[in-house]
Amino acid sequence: MRDKGHSFLRVYSIIEAVAGSPRPISYAEISDRLDLSKPTAHRLCELLESQSIIQRAVDGKSYIPGPSLRLLSMEVIGSSTLLLERQLVLQTLSDKTGETCNLTVPDGTEMLYIDRVETAWPLRIAMPVGSRVPLHCTASGKLYLSQLATRERRRLINTLTLEHFTDNTITDGDALMDELKSVRSNKVGVDDQEYVEGLVAVAVPINDTMGRICATLAIHGPAPRLSIDKATEFLPDMREAADRLEWTIRAGQKVE
Repeated sequence: MRDKGHSFLRVYSIIEAVAGSPRPISYAEISDRLDLSKPTAHRLCELLESQSIIQRAVDGKSYIPGPSLRLLSMEVIGSSTLLLERQLVLQTLSDKTGETCNLTVPDGTEMLYIDRVETAWPLRIAMPVGSRVPLHCTASGKLYLSQLATRERRRLINTLTLEHFTDNTITDGDALMDELKSVRSNKVGVDDQEYVEGLVAVAVPINDTMGRICATLAIHGPAPRLSIDKATEFLPDMREAADRLEWTIRAGQKVE
């Protein structure tokens, strides 16, 4: 029983190391950090990879959280208590801005809508919970990309299909890297009709316990009603809401 318990703790420690790393982590780094032999770390990483709990990063060598682990985190985030708290925060922000507010998390090469409160205006864009949007041309996606380490950001962009959606879509990797420099500095993502013609959006980050971006909070609306300048006027309200939402994203922490 002790051996089984010890093995479980080693596996759990690896999951924690991968989930808590600010960048993809190799089995050699896991070995050093957890004081495991390299063969043991390699064997356990392969076991976790076989169950999709962790997966290879774009470099093919290091590890990031896999689909099973991300699904588990979404189930925790989607618990009824957390859902009610998030809805209250989003509704308050929507009332202040008069626009739709949404919460997204990175999921592979896309951003996933996990919560949303619609504007009361009849003219609005339908993107229900569960929708997935590209990284390269959305406010939330560009914000997430901007907060990655430069080398990791470049590797990820190189794997993306920079699809053309509107005349404002950036489809050149170098041009996108240049734009992301200012996004990283300002910590504000902007979509000026880059994904959907006539749709404007602004996003701010939500961070985990280590200060890394783990989700984004965005408002969006039709360009005739919501200009970029007008949207950015709500940034103080959005950042205040993002601070409150951090508690509903950090799995295992008490909602305040």
